[in-house]
Amino acid sequence: MSDSTQRFTDRVADYVKYRPSYPREVVTFLHDTCGVAPHALVADIGAGTGISAKLFLEAGHPVIAVEPNQAMREASDVWLAGWGKFRSVAGTAEATTLDDASVEFVIAAQAFHWFDHAVVSREFARILKPKGLVALFWNSRLLEGTPFLVGFEALLKKYGVDYTAVSERYGDDESMAAWFGDGFAYKASFPNRQQLDFEGLKGRLMSSSYAPKAGHTNYEPMMVALRELFDSTAQNGTVDFAYATRVYVGYPNSNG
Repeated sequence: MSDSTQRFTDRVADYVKYRPSYPREVVTFLHDTCGVAPHALVADIGAGTGISAKLFLEAGHPVIAVEPNQAMREASDVWLAGWGKFRSVAGTAEATTLDDASVEFVIAAQAFHWFDHAVVSREFARILKPKGLVALFWNSRLLEGTPFLVGFEALLKKYGVDYTAVSERYGDDESMAAWFGDGFAYKASFPNRQQLDFEGLKGRLMSSSYAPKAGHTNYEPMMVALRELFDSTAQNGTVDFAYATRVYVGYPNSNG
């Protein structure tokens, strides 16, 4: 597995344009069910291009985005420049650069599977104020249910550079409960989707770090297969790219 902090450097434009956001129900759940204060200071760890940060800014939270990849961090700075409650810092999940007990709420969206899970437990506990919560969430692409979803999964398995290794890193209910330990408090799942034309589908695919780029032997046959899949499954010029947004909330285990 290559350095995870640099995997998306040459994919920032596609990431910004084609990656989905998260349902607003995530924030409602965190406020109403988990008891997160509406204006709590959020540390968004592995914040990428700012997709998750924007969700919380829109809900009224101040956000510190911690992101090691310079290209992604600069993209978030440009995109969220109009938000006075936003700032970004160059840091990793394992070494955020944030002060002890300096934030009220930690989130990681679509990034937790890249972290050193034992180290970040201690780091999250260090930067959180007493009784501060952690929310981990990500969009899990549905693998079945429609011919498109089944076909897209098969395409990734056939042409993806290290797709299987990456996909197996995502946590399930059991592993996430184990990571939180006695601090595990809440979980939820919300439907999410994108309606994509062919250019959108291509951009969404190429935003993924395991998709071979032009010049790789798998690239051209993958594009042919993607076009065939789209043409055979699109309805009214789009395909339904469906997800379940999974959310896990609790108190970090300071012992790792």
